[in-house]
Amino acid sequence: MGLLLLIAFIATPIIEIAIFIEAGERFGLWPTLSAVVLTAIIGTALLRWQGLTTWARATQSLQRGHFPMTEVFTGLCLVAAGALLLTPGFLTDAIGFALFVPPIRSLLARLMQHAMQRGKGPKVWVNGQPMDTRSDVIDGEFTAAEPPAAPPGTLGPTSDEPNDDSPWRKDS
Repeated sequence: MGLLLLIAFIATPIIEIAIFIEAGERFGLWPTLSAVVLTAIIGTALLRWQGLTTWARATQSLQRGHFPMTEVFTGLCLVAAGALLLTPGFLTDAIGFALFVPPIRSLLARLMQHAMQRGKGPKVWVNGQPMDTRSDVIDGEFTAAEPPAAPPGTLGPTSDEPNDDSPWRKDS
């Protein structure tokens, strides 16, 4: 995964520069720059509209007592789309606009869900070791605590007297 990110961070600017050069030759400097600015403006408007809609759906879901998982994922996709659309370039704009399309977000959600179910998703780390997120067993240690003794000169509860306030009460 790290290697894939490294390649993406190196390849993306190179591809963007090549597309800018080609677009500049075909359409000229000002139309190319205008297209970049226009995509940022359109992307900002779409982000605002879909963001407010997602916020309203998340609020309704919370009011019904449901966790808005779909809306949270949609919000993350919209944040990524906004970042990509504000980054100058046609490739990043195309990916950003694609994240505004609900069927594409649904496809991404299904792909991520399948990857996590296969164990290819994020791992949980405990004490520096990866733990299978599907495991129900958690290693741990415990120490049995004895009830504190009553200080000398005081009368503590006896086994004959019920004391419901005591956290050390033994149920028979």
